[in-house]
Amino acid sequence: MAMQQTTIKPLAPYVRAIKPASGGLAGGIGFTLLLAAAGYGLAQLPGLHYAGQMACAILLAVIYRQIWGYPQTLRAGIAFSGKTLLRLAIILYGLKLNVLQVFQDGPSMLVRDFAAAVFAIGCTMLLAKWLKADLKLSLLLGIGTAICGAAAIAAVSPILRSKEEDTAVSVGLIALTGTLFAIGYTLLRPVLALTELQYGVWSGTSLHEIAHVALAAAPAGEDALAAALLAKLGRVFLLVPLSLVLIMAQRRIARRTAAAGGEPEPGASAGKLQLPWFLLGFAAMSALGSSAAGQSFLQAAPSVMNGITVVTTFLLTMAMVGLGLNVDLRSSGKAVAKPLAAMLIASVMLAAGTYFTV
Repeated sequence: MAMQQTTIKPLAPYVRAIKPASGGLAGGIGFTLLLAAAGYGLAQLPGLHYAGQMACAILLAVIYRQIWGYPQTLRAGIAFSGKTLLRLAIILYGLKLNVLQVFQDGPSMLVRDFAAAVFAIGCTMLLAKWLKADLKLSLLLGIGTAICGAAAIAAVSPILRSKEEDTAVSVGLIALTGTLFAIGYTLLRPVLALTELQYGVWSGTSLHEIAHVALAAAPAGEDALAAALLAKLGRVFLLVPLSLVLIMAQRRIARRTAAAGGEPEPGASAGKLQLPWFLLGFAAMSALGSSAAGQSFLQAAPSVMNGITVVTTFLLTMAMVGLGLNVDLRSSGKAVAKPLAAMLIASVMLAAGTYFTV
């Protein structure tokens, strides 16, 4: 009996520690689910439907943080939504990318997308240096502008070892800016000297998110929408090669820092090249969706793809809530102004440049 007491007694502190953690995990996930659902509800209202559920949800999360603070007891679940669910959503997002369609129907468009992406990132960074803005936050905004908005920012943030607050701010700014641009495109369309096809290509090459592209191109007709989505898919395709470039750049920086005798950033490594597992999942799901079997199944059961899209968007919305709760406007408000200015100017220049080349 004495032996049993000595065996069990040391476990007591661990049991007490596990219960709050597990409760915080479930409660935190439930909390992000609740705010995500509220964001979805807001996005159904007139006017707010232009912004979309992700933008509405992250706005609610940021407001909650400023008024009531960060819910520390739910930290485990909130972190799970902001990291694990985010990566799961990116993997599922890969099904949206049909690689074969990009290569078969739009090789010249892929070249155009590559040029637009390089221009967007390069212009944002040059403007950020000129404005003396935060370069890491500016790079996130530049990548979001160049590739596919929130999904791209979420994908590269771990590679760049960005703070969760910077990631959340970048996602919110991209969502808001892209929505305003998409509305502006629809208002300008009747007075632009562009055919439906040209307008679709312009929208897909220059707007931030797939949702923004669809919002701007749909009023111009099915041909414009198809061209716009194809152009946008070409930019989404660039996510994996861009991630590889960033990983190699981070390795080079780490080696130089080590050679100079400096302290590397937390998580930096000059060792073996490693692609984040969720990007490998993204590539695998893209390959699956692009295969003959995958295409046959998705075409035979469109409701399945629609369901996956809804789940992906909602998981991404929950992740945005998790990130938004890390935003403290009192400490980050001033730091955001200059990167935002750089991104806005770069977005306008991208829109103008692609307009005159379609």
